[in-house]
Amino acid sequence: MAPGQNPSSLPQQERPVRMGAAGIASPKRAVSLSRDGASVSLLAKGEREPVVSGPKQGAKPTEVYGFVGAISTLVAFVVFIIWAYLPESWLHAVGITYYPSRYWAMAIPSYLMVAIFFICTFYTSLNYIATPPPHSLNTLFDEHTRQPMKVLCTSGSLGKEDQPIDSLSDIPITTVNALLFDHKLG
Repeated sequence: MAPGQNPSSLPQQERPVRMGAAGIASPKRAVSLSRDGASVSLLAKGEREPVVSGPKQGAKPTEVYGFVGAISTLVAFVVFIIWAYLPESWLHAVGITYYPSRYWAMAIPSYLMVAIFFICTFYTSLNYIATPPPHSLNTLFDEHTRQPMKVLCTSGSLGKEDQPIDSLSDIPITTVNALLFDHKLG
C-alpha cells in the first residue's frame, strides 16, 4: 500500500485486515451515523485512525434522464418555432433548404387537439354505456353484494353490550332511505 492511500479504495484482496481486541483477524463493521450515508469504522483499543467514508457522489439516473428530457424538449420547441415562423428566405440564407411543409406546423397541433377532444368524449361515452339505468336492480345488488347476517349467541351470560360485532355487509337501501328521508316534520 502506497503512503497516503486510503485502504477503502484498494481492492478486497489488498485491504489490510485489522486485528480485533481478542487478537483475531476480522473485518470491522461499519455503523451508519447520518441520513446521507456517511459511515465510520469501529476501532479496537490499540488502533489509531478511523476510516471515514462519505455518501456516494454523483447524479441519479432519473435526474439525468429528466435533465436530458427537459433540455431536448426545449431544443425541439425552439427548432419548431424557428421552422414555423421564420421566412423561407432567412432559412435559405442560413443554409437550411430541406424541411417539412409549413402546412404541418398548423396541422399537427390541430389534429392533436381534435384527437384529445374525441378521446375524452369517447371515454365519457363508454362510461355512460357501462352504467346500468337508474330503474335497474343492478344499481342496488350485484355479485359482490353481502347481505347482513345476524349472529345468534347461545350463551345466556352475555349482556347487550357483550354481543359480537356484526359481520361486514352492505346496508339495505330501505334502511338508508329510512335514515335519510323518514324524519318527522315538526
